Amino acid sequence: MPNLSLKWEILPEDEGKTVKKFLREKKISRAALNAVKYRGGSILVNGEKVNVRKVLKAGDLLQVLFPDEEASEKLRPQDIPLNILYEDEYLLVIDKPAPMDTIPPRNRRDGSLANALLGYYEKIGLKTAPHIVTRLDRNTSGLVLVAKYQHIHSLLARAQRSGEISRRYIAFCEGVFSDPEGVIEAPIGRKPGSIIERTVSENGRYARTEYEVLKQYDTYAKILVRPKTGRTHQIRVHFSHIGHPLLGDSLYGGNTARISRQALHCREISFYHPIREEPVTFVSELPEDMQKLEQ
Repeated sequence: MPNLSLKWEILPEDEGKTVKKFLREKKISRAALNAVKYRGGSILVNGEKVNVRKVLKAGDLLQVLFPDEEASEKLRPQDIPLNILYEDEYLLVIDKPAPMDTIPPRNRRDGSLANALLGYYEKIGLKTAPHIVTRLDRNTSGLVLVAKYQHIHSLLARAQRSGEISRRYIAFCEGVFSDPEGVIEAPIGRKPGSIIERTVSENGRYARTEYEVLKQYDTYAKILVRPKTGRTHQIRVHFSHIGHPLLGDSLYGGNTARISRQALHCREISFYHPIREEPVTFVSELPEDMQKLEQ
């Protein structure tokens, strides 16, 4: 499979710009241009190699061929089945099961989504590294956005920082909610003495979670969750903080009688495709263990 290639036909309003100026306006970073220059990529205008100082004319066809990428030697490719909801030449949307790490933790080198992606790339002949844009905890299921190349990852990461990637989760939380919807605004930081746990802390980073009660059961509720920030364990910490820990979330006080992992699923992801320049939305059905909570 060829490496990443992007093409543009130069319009009259872009005539007179250098290749460098035009590509920077297309959000191609300095690091990406250096990779093209020094790691085997090419910049072509009308099929001829040029440098970034080339002045463009209306009607020119500009093409950037990005170099192959290499994954870390510490990451082992594995033939692990992937539930791919969407794939094009730029990105994938994966429905991740629980339990599966997004990337290998310190105490495990195998079995993660990153291992599976690298194995898949080898199978289809794609020379790149796993670029995971939206991560999920090991025991959280649902949609994960993956870029196939560093440049695409950079574009999507920028969109994520500016709040242009929206994720909606389904959670089952303990207790009876007094209001049908709400907002949790509470800063989150590391819990003293732990490298894993997070807690609401005055010294933490700003975090905001919006939610809506979809159905109230006798002792727990089905919740639609819209996190507006992306702090580690944010949803789990916030609902524990207001006295409604997620079912199965033993780390943050949840009861494990009905489900053995936190009842949290990334159900929907929406974003603006960085290359096709169109809005896209993907939806995942609840896994079996969470469907049982609806019965």
